[in-house]
Amino acid sequence: MAVEISGQLTVPDQARGVVLFAHGSGSGSRSPRNRYVAGVLNEAGLGTLLFDLLTPAEEADRANVFDIELLAGRLLQATEQVREEPTVAGLPIGYFGASTGAAAALWAAAEPGGDVAAIVSRGGRPDLAGARLADVRAPTLLIVGGHDEQVVELNQEARRRLRCASALEIVPGATHLFEEPGALDSVAEFARDWFTAHL
Repeated sequence: MAVEISGQLTVPDQARGVVLFAHGSGSGSRSPRNRYVAGVLNEAGLGTLLFDLLTPAEEADRANVFDIELLAGRLLQATEQVREEPTVAGLPIGYFGASTGAAAALWAAAEPGGDVAAIVSRGGRPDLAGARLADVRAPTLLIVGGHDEQVVELNQEARRRLRCASALEIVPGATHLFEEPGALDSVAEFARDWFTAHL
């Protein structure tokens, strides 16, 4: 189901690509964590789009938060809208997904028309993309906190199912939300380096 998607598109001069942020449950376009990472990407010459995959009414139904197909459809819709923006037309596109948003990013990238240049997952649940993992073609970086043990295991298993170029970075001492001192800095640096290498 298509809805009107609005968000904050930031495009630096001579941008070399644009990264769409797919937020997970309990997070959104105003998340300070995602805004911080977006700022680091902007400084590196990458455009960013911060937007919400669900409307507030949809978010109230917890089932929607885990409806990966729905979330991926919204991400694809936003991708099409971004491709039509004159300021970024023709630029390569990347996805930065957090939590369930990471599964949505991988699902969307696996679609036949999902022409995505790179994906980064922060504390993601790539396992929720299920059988779609094998169809992802975009180079994928999985970032997980070292103290987020269950999610580390889920990411290790998901990486084994990926057939594209991939890497797994574990941030020592970090928990699921990367709230520890320096943890989010590491996430932003890993994401920046991955996107600048692949976009």
